[in-house]
Amino acid sequence: MLESVGSLTGSPWIYAVVALSVLLDVFLPVLPSGVLVITAATAAAAGSTTATAATATASVEAAAGRVPHEVPSLLVLVLCAATASVLGDLVAYRLAWRGGDRLDRAIARSRKLTKAQERLGTALSRGGGALVVIARFAPAGRSVVSLGAGAAHRKVMEFLPWSALAGVAWAGYSVGLGYFGGAWLGASWIGAAISVLALFAAGALAAYVMRRPRQTPAPEPAS
Repeated sequence: MLESVGSLTGSPWIYAVVALSVLLDVFLPVLPSGVLVITAATAAAAGSTTATAATATASVEAAAGRVPHEVPSLLVLVLCAATASVLGDLVAYRLAWRGGDRLDRAIARSRKLTKAQERLGTALSRGGGALVVIARFAPAGRSVVSLGAGAAHRKVMEFLPWSALAGVAWAGYSVGLGYFGGAWLGASWIGAAISVLALFAAGALAAYVMRRPRQTPAPEPAS
């Protein structure tokens, strides 16, 4: 995958591919959007370590008629991933808002979605908007929260700020993992694998927090 993404890092298309992947994975959680973001950031980090040498040879390459390899901007990667994350959340939220009885029947037919909806209701009553941020890191958690917020007809201004915070947090974390993995270990499968494992670890922790049973206060002893 490093080689495939590496062929895009010298082109603005890398930003479009990242944005499209992040936008769609709210509907298709199997899309490896996080892996793609990390791999792009890893390639950017590895490219930035050779920026000095590239600058020294840029004039030679230009004279030979070759275009120097461009390194993608980490800031633009974060902005693309975060913006696409929020847009995807809003699309899912609006679709669930307008889904009505059809969506309710679809959820009722799926045991997995029904259980997820029940957990969402419990977690919302316990954690409020913070759940949106936590769920962004959990597998399929973004989909469950966005669809659940829309189906429950929660106000958009109660959902949107938390969705934006979740998108920025997830994008910053993913790009940071890729950057530091690439800077320390180079653009190798080892660096990318360690960064992806760190992303999965965060997802497992987020899933555990979401599924943690609600603690009810102990009854006070009778006087």
